Order: sequence, then C-alpha cells, then structure tokens
Amino acid sequence: MLPFDVSKLSDQDSLYDAGMTSFASVQMMLALEEEFDIEFPEQMLTRRTFSSLASIADAVSQIKEQAA
Repeated sequence: MLPFDVSKLSDQDSLYDAGMTSFASVQMMLALEEEFDIEFPEQMLTRRTFSSLASIADAVSQIKEQAA
C-alpha cells in the first residue's frame, strides 16, 4: 500500500514526505476502519490526521475512546 518501509520511520516522521500519496492515505483510512471496526468522523479527514504514525495512532485512540 505504501511506497516505503514504514519500519524505517519514527513515529513522528512525515508519511507524506516519505512518499505517501493522498490516494494511499484514503486506502490506509479504509484499512484502519476495517481493522479496528471504527469510522473516522468527517472532522478527522484531514492531511494532518494521516501525516505520521503518531497522529494516526492518536486519531484511532480518540475514536475508540469516544465509542466506549
């Protein structure tokens, strides 16, 4: 899905700077929704939400907390 090895990035590194495209970020969002049985709210559908592994993990945690 991604054109780079995620294991070589730090949690704070920019996924977009590493080569992630907007299309890849949508694919990632859909995969995360399926894997964690969540739905990203419209206000989280931003480049910033998917900019790094840390920001993605934070967004998933927030969604799961709100659902609990």
